[in-house]
Amino acid sequence: MPIELLPETPSQTAGPYVHIGLALAAAGNPTREQEIWNEMAKADAPGQHILLIGHVYDGNGHLVRDSFLEFWQANHEGLYDRAFDVEKPFNCFGRTATTFDAGEWTLKTVKPGVVNNAAGVPMAPHINISLFARGINIQLQTRVYFEDEAEANAKDPVLNLIEQPQRRETLVAKRCEVDGKLAYRFDIRIQGEGETVFFDF
Repeated sequence: MPIELLPETPSQTAGPYVHIGLALAAAGNPTREQEIWNEMAKADAPGQHILLIGHVYDGNGHLVRDSFLEFWQANHEGLYDRAFDVEKPFNCFGRTATTFDAGEWTLKTVKPGVVNNAAGVPMAPHINISLFARGINIQLQTRVYFEDEAEANAKDPVLNLIEQPQRRETLVAKRCEVDGKLAYRFDIRIQGEGETVFFDF
């Protein structure tokens, strides 16, 4: 008897519903005891503590106020730890969402160290980002680098895959201060002028 191939199930966008299950505070719901959220580093975590902030813009330059972001990074020594535990001083994985009012997302973490890729080539300090938002069927993958790591950025094998220097700049967070503390601003533009570089990992 011949095998009947069924059509592929249609993809669905993240829509506004991702906040209900994963961004509880942003949706106005009570948080859970074992919440994975935007404080990857506790006060006693080793390393240089930083605040990463930003907005997400659509192709028309309008704020996307219901986007959801996930982060994966090495610790200050350039090492990844896959085991998540809310009791640890630092976790390599975190989540956040843009606010419905100002449309800004925030992440409290430590500046990652240099990581060697599979070929043993050093990569500049960076944080990997997955972006979920309405109208996006499959999450967008990007990275954030730091403008005060210019020497390491110039040698980074991933940044150097991007042929146009001005496109590389879409992955570089700008150093600033928030309430007297070290911060970096990283705005993501999904489409249009200044579109952020996204990767097909």
